[in-house]
Amino acid sequence: MSWLSGAEAIVKSLELHGVDTIFGLPGGQLDHLFDAVYKTDGKIRLIHSRHEQGSAYMAYGYARSTGKVGSYSVVPGPGVLNTTAALCTAYACNSPVLCITGQIPSHGIGSGRGYLHEIPDQLGIMKKLTKWASRIEQPDQAPKLVQEAFRQLQNGRPRPVELEMAMDVMALEQEVELLKPEKISVPDPDLDLIEEASKILGKAETPLIVVGGGAQEASEEVMQLAELVQAPVTFFRNGKGVLDDRHYLSQSFPQGHRLWRDADVVLAIGTRLKYQQMYWGLDSELTILRIDIDPEEIDRIASPKIGIVGDAKKALIKLIPATERNNRKRVSRRDELINLKQGFSRSYQEQIGPQYEYLKVIRQELPEDGFFVDEVTQVGFASWYAFPAFKSRHFVSAGYQGTLGYGFATSLGVQAANPGKKVISISGDGGFLFNLQELSTAVQYHLNVVVIVFNDGKFTNVQRQQKEWFEGHIIASDLFNPDFVKLAESFGIYSKRVNSPKELQPVLQRALSIDQPALIEVKLTEELPTPWPFILSPRSRKS
Repeated sequence: MSWLSGAEAIVKSLELHGVDTIFGLPGGQLDHLFDAVYKTDGKIRLIHSRHEQGSAYMAYGYARSTGKVGSYSVVPGPGVLNTTAALCTAYACNSPVLCITGQIPSHGIGSGRGYLHEIPDQLGIMKKLTKWASRIEQPDQAPKLVQEAFRQLQNGRPRPVELEMAMDVMALEQEVELLKPEKISVPDPDLDLIEEASKILGKAETPLIVVGGGAQEASEEVMQLAELVQAPVTFFRNGKGVLDDRHYLSQSFPQGHRLWRDADVVLAIGTRLKYQQMYWGLDSELTILRIDIDPEEIDRIASPKIGIVGDAKKALIKLIPATERNNRKRVSRRDELINLKQGFSRSYQEQIGPQYEYLKVIRQELPEDGFFVDEVTQVGFASWYAFPAFKSRHFVSAGYQGTLGYGFATSLGVQAANPGKKVISISGDGGFLFNLQELSTAVQYHLNVVVIVFNDGKFTNVQRQQKEWFEGHIIASDLFNPDFVKLAESFGIYSKRVNSPKELQPVLQRALSIDQPALIEVKLTEELPTPWPFILSPRSRKS
């Protein structure tokens, strides 16, 4: 037992659970918490952002790029509400983000008296937006509730959680018994279902594997199974990198659409399988097998032939030898699938040439173990299928949440979690201004991200739709921008402007070689071609 304040009980519990970084912003309801972090003598690094949303996105980037818990702390009320876009993103992308927030004085919670940052039922709001949320009422409750928070973060489907403590409880001292982390056990998959699935997969003539974010820790097993049954592996944003894009079996999203047409058996691993089931089509000639940690996800859209509830890696370790026993004789599909890759590469060049050329330069200059953070922008959309990812977790996206402006702040969290690795963030001119204030954070904490801002003076996606759908009416989609180069230079950041992929290459080389953050503005003078035909594909099944 130790005599600790509420704040110290939280921080020491976080230390025991392996937290080494907290992103956040100080404020009255968090003074004791930040002092407790200070007293760790650097065991927990505190990185403060310039806006609460930035803190939460940094925690998301930390979690998304490592698979470990990303933690942030902000004041209650408007402070924590400012982070909800990032929490939605973490929820959508199944990322373990821990939000620690303060509260008004405990005796005033729910009173409506108008305490600083008071909002109605903050805990109720957070329970709706996260997997789990709780209030720590006394210091001696902190170890158990922190332990439970980490159990929720690491058990089953990972999603964000929230803990809150009132400011007076943070100051209150009590005898506290600290608790070690619980051992999280992963349930074994049903071996009868594994055997049944292996027989179907082993007999399949044209099998296809679809992977999502739930397969990020099972790269080796996915490759083994894919090679065993000669099944191409396709994916969308959160499954990129599970299988190295340079492998002939790795087939990006549009190629997956083509392969879906002729597949007789599909094994879906850790993926919603949303686009495939809702838009690409299902029929009686297609057998669906699924592996997912979340039993609710398996038949959310349609019921598969077999649904295996379990961790992707653990299930595949059982499925591979079973399939090997039941496998038919296979002929390599290398030539067929390399030709498919090359054909789509030519299509990208023809239909989205400008974006494709920029992406090729970025891929050429980014080291193999470097990280790429996309954005809700024309080059970002194209990157979902035209940017090769070589490793799990090295392509970071906002997933279906599509949170405009998430990218730059998220990339700082990626960099904080991966010191010594190169990180490139791309942004449009619209999205970048959502969190441009975090240029200050990048400089202050030596987070040497290279951000590439594509500047065309408009919300291009919106304006394209306005022209196509509303007789060319331009409605609030033109942008007035600063001089991005001068803006970055005012923070002491290396900054250059380029006008083409050819000009980008040497500037990007230089930006990646220096020991400081960098901003490169790409000035676009012509509208980029639409990237959407490769994403919004029609039904591909025959019936």
